[in-house]
Amino acid sequence: MSTTKPNMVAPPEGVVGEGFFATKLNDVVGLARANSLWPLPFATSCCGIEFMATMASHYDLARFGSERVSFSPRQADMLMVMGTISKKMAPILRQVYEQMSEPRWVIAVGACASSGGVFDTYSVLQGIDKVIPVDVYVPGCPPRPEQIVDGVMQLQELVKNESVRRRNSPEYKELLASYNL
Repeated sequence: MSTTKPNMVAPPEGVVGEGFFATKLNDVVGLARANSLWPLPFATSCCGIEFMATMASHYDLARFGSERVSFSPRQADMLMVMGTISKKMAPILRQVYEQMSEPRWVIAVGACASSGGVFDTYSVLQGIDKVIPVDVYVPGCPPRPEQIVDGVMQLQELVKNESVRRRNSPEYKELLASYNL
């Protein structure tokens, strides 16, 4: 019989003894980060309405540790870009991303944030990955709240398995340099 409750997060692998539990620091930090993501919604159109439904009581994103929605980039670590981003808005989006503290993650919600959507025009950014790195893409126009929840769960898996030292790696620094960050 399992010692965890059905909706509880399983503890990381480790050594259990009488009065102690030992595991790897990476696992503990990853588990803590994954279950305490603070979202910063950057919503510009219809995907923002779906995000509101996702935060409401029926879907309740708070179940995943994302209860505290922050509208200050300095107090958030998960940027959720939802909707059409114009080329004039791209520098503001980049500034918001740069103001977030490390480690930070990005979810592109909907077709417009992911690829420009149906707006293949001179004024619309054809995907936010042209200005900031994206960790998870949520498809749809607009995506259903279940898809947004699934995107957050995928990001949690990525965060949980990420090394504490990944952000100091040459590959990560090269990625940021490719965005001129």
